[in-house]
Amino acid sequence: MALTATLHRLRVELADVERGVYESLDLRVARHPSESMRFMLTRTLAYCLSYTEGIAFSKDGIASTDDPPISVRDPTGLLLAWIDVGNPSAERLHRASKAAREVALYSATPLLQLRREAASRAIHRLEAIALWQLEPAFLDGLAELVDRNSALELMRNDGLLYATIAGRTVEGAVTRASLITPP
Repeated sequence: MALTATLHRLRVELADVERGVYESLDLRVARHPSESMRFMLTRTLAYCLSYTEGIAFSKDGIASTDDPPISVRDPTGLLLAWIDVGNPSAERLHRASKAAREVALYSATPLLQLRREAASRAIHRLEAIALWQLEPAFLDGLAELVDRNSALELMRNDGLLYATIAGRTVEGAVTRASLITPP
């Protein structure tokens, strides 16, 4: 019998001071059986930290190889932003950069490993891809607090993330980096 996804309901009070975004989000995030809690949380944080009108999780979740885990579309359906998570292949980033005006990657993967993959082939507009690095310890600390039904206060300010669940706060850096290896 095939395993099914586990649904997590996350009620998020988002205060993204850096972008001036303050929203109350009621998210249903399906965690695929092969998906680690760290990956699901990275995907959820990517959604929150990229939140804008037209944002949506992929209909197929992480199972789709052709669609981004998170996208932003205009009212006509035009793909404006491809938001990826983890350690996508150079081919996937190339395809994303050709398909969308903006591409962002949220990852806890070491920067050297991401850059090594990005250098393995030519990637369209590599310099324009926004890479956001999350601290693995932050994600692991958050994973200890999240259950299938959680209320989360999430604040980003001065490059730091503060996540509070049931009165307990975890903090960590979210750092903008480049996939281009310096000379």
